[in-house]
Amino acid sequence: MTTTRRNSLRWALAAAVPSLWIGPARAQGYPSKPVRLIVPFAAGGTTDIIARVVGQRLGEALGQTVIVDNKGGAGGALGALELMRQPPDGHVLGMATVSTTAAGPALNPRIGYDPVADFTPIINIAATPNVIAVHPSFPARDPATFLQVLRRNPGRYSFGTAGTGSIGHLQMELYKSLSGAFVTHIPYRGSGPALNDTVAGQVAMVFDNLPSALPFIQSGQLVPIVVAAPQRLPQLPAVPTFKEAGFEPVNRMAYYGLVGPKGLPRAVVDKVAAAVQKAAHLPDVQKRIEATGSQLVLNTPEAFGDQIRAELAVYRQVVERQGLKLE
Repeated sequence: MTTTRRNSLRWALAAAVPSLWIGPARAQGYPSKPVRLIVPFAAGGTTDIIARVVGQRLGEALGQTVIVDNKGGAGGALGALELMRQPPDGHVLGMATVSTTAAGPALNPRIGYDPVADFTPIINIAATPNVIAVHPSFPARDPATFLQVLRRNPGRYSFGTAGTGSIGHLQMELYKSLSGAFVTHIPYRGSGPALNDTVAGQVAMVFDNLPSALPFIQSGQLVPIVVAAPQRLPQLPAVPTFKEAGFEPVNRMAYYGLVGPKGLPRAVVDKVAAAVQKAAHLPDVQKRIEATGSQLVLNTPEAFGDQIRAELAVYRQVVERQGLKLE
């Protein structure tokens, strides 16, 4: 076959099957406008903190502005649903957390999206410890006394979380089931409002991610009781882990990653992942993330997808075993 004939056949195929040529063309021109980054929780929480720390430098790496858009509510489900409805061109991305991809869907089978089938994993940015912190008036400063107080006063105290189905909600429910304590759940539209009400004494305690809770702990407005982390944290060296307190199953870290809508082209996935890698390795970004107690992960899309499936399986077991239902 002559070169001329081969070229003619190639262009004929391209005209007949344009979808074969659209993906690379879109990837080469991506992004062609500002990128919207949906944060499925209110401002002030850990998801928002990680998004804003990385977002600006991510925009620089991509050559377009990254606009952080907080869409809080329903334990992160409203923001996840918003992302699911977007076209898969990479101009709308979303922050994915354990709450939105595992705990929430496990608790609510009617949540409206499938965390595995309806999104495209891009990269897990960071892993974050979780912490139970109490108002200074609470009569305990360590896990053993904390549990004694709860057992002696069933139903007297309440705990705030980022919402029903959030990781804080299900982790506290798991702790309650293992410890025999009873505390009333008060869901909020994000960590920020939950922290504010705990500081104000409207609720006795909060189960939250460390980055958003840490400033209140450092200022003395909240008192840390126990952390979910592999080992004690440099920021809180005197605070034991759940494993040390005798409740190792609760000792799970949170993740904060990027996902796109279903069907996001692989070339776009790779371009965004590479830009996140570049942004996160900048000394100022790395320092700010690690200062919150978070640890950089920066894995592959495949590895992040595996994490999502694994966490979903864990929390489905928790919900089934404990008979948890929506409040």
